Amino acid sequence: MDQQAIVERAQKGDHDAFAMLVDVAIARLDAAARLILRDRELARDAVQEALIRAWRDLPGLRDPARFDAWLHRLTVNACLDLARRRRRRPIEVEITPIDRPATRDVAGTLLEREAVDEALRRLDPEHRAVVALHYLLGMPLPEVAAVLAIPHGTAKSRLHYALVALRVSVEAETEQTGVGLREGRPA
Repeated sequence: MDQQAIVERAQKGDHDAFAMLVDVAIARLDAAARLILRDRELARDAVQEALIRAWRDLPGLRDPARFDAWLHRLTVNACLDLARRRRRRPIEVEITPIDRPATRDVAGTLLEREAVDEALRRLDPEHRAVVALHYLLGMPLPEVAAVLAIPHGTAKSRLHYALVALRVSVEAETEQTGVGLREGRPA
């Protein structure tokens, strides 16, 4: 059965159809929320809020073929709402353990990663959302603009200013620590 038919069934109140749609999308939504919020628990809260909004507002969805973009937009908006409410709360960075033997300077790599994570943390949530969707999730810029419900030019502008801010922040951090980035790019 195609997705559009499932969306139409869910719009009529079919819980099973909605569950099928959520099962397919939940991993992508969680990944996007984690990249935007940089916190596993906040990301789960944002995805849950987005899914509640989706169920509540699904009957009003005009174009069932755009369900995925609509659901991503709801998730990004839920992330931005959570980020606004928690601006003063420090963001914790989770460092995943390294299981394989180190073949290079692990301390330098961790410092580079911390510099990039810190630079991402300093970005406004709107800019972090564009960077996360475009670079970390691999969405093309027009799709990022559609998901965020902003004009394509605004998405380009936010990406440009976010990259400038990231570059300046990472360069300042590496000057302080004395650790350079490989080939001029963040790790």
